[in-house]
This record gives sequence, C-alpha cells and structure tokens, in this order.
Amino acid sequence: MTNDNTVFVGNKPVMSYVLAVVTQFSNGADEVAIKARGKAISRAVDTAEITLNRFLDNVSKKEIITSTETIDTDTGKTNVSSIEILLAQEK
Repeated sequence: MTNDNTVFVGNKPVMSYVLAVVTQFSNGADEVAIKARGKAISRAVDTAEITLNRFLDNVSKKEIITSTETIDTDTGKTNVSSIEILLAQEK
C-alpha cells in the first residue's frame, strides 16, 4: 500500500502520531498505515493501541506486517527490523 495515508513513526511523542492517524481518518481515509523501523517500532505499536482504544471506535487492525530491511551504514550493511500496522474502518 503506497498512498498518502501513511504515518511514519520516529522520535516524536506518541500522541503526535495518534493525532496524525486520527486526522487521516477524519479527513475521509478508509485505511491508514503506521510504519516504523528499529527502536521506533514500540512507539508505532503504542500509537495503534492508543488510537484504537481511546479515540476511534469504528476502526480496527486489518493487518500487521513485519520485515527486515538491509540498510547501508558507514560501517557496512546493517539489518533493521520494520513494522507496518494497517488500520481500517469497519464497514
């Protein structure tokens, strides 16, 4: 899924990402993907859980995809875990 309804999670506070997800849904999105790599994965999971449990009643987890990406660093290649949590409105 490659579209504008993707929230990339980094080092900001979790509530910043929750607000971004809620905003996507309130702007009419049917699905929103939350993506993160490495240490930000736990923040992405927190974002999804807070969004589902506190803010959006008609949204559920549709799919969770985990993978490993190889990135080039100064010291060579490194494997980094990544996650994509797909949230969708219930019909």
